[in-house]
Amino acid sequence: MPKNLKNVQNWLYAKKKYRLSDETIEMAKQLGLNPKKFGGLANHKQERWKEPLPDFISTLYERRFGTSRLGKIE
Repeated sequence: MPKNLKNVQNWLYAKKKYRLSDETIEMAKQLGLNPKKFGGLANHKQERWKEPLPDFISTLYERRFGTSRLGKIE
């Protein structure tokens, strides 16, 4: 299986498993996050101090790019 196809499958699997929107997936890609590592980030039900995964990705995106919405990054 080509590497690019496997990467796309990993993102689709993460989107379905963690119930992420297209916008959240794009934010995660731009941040350079690894979809295989989302399991450790998404256990907010066991560890109550953690943010839910979509909120966590949005927070990281806002800190890094200074905006909470996807758009043209300069």
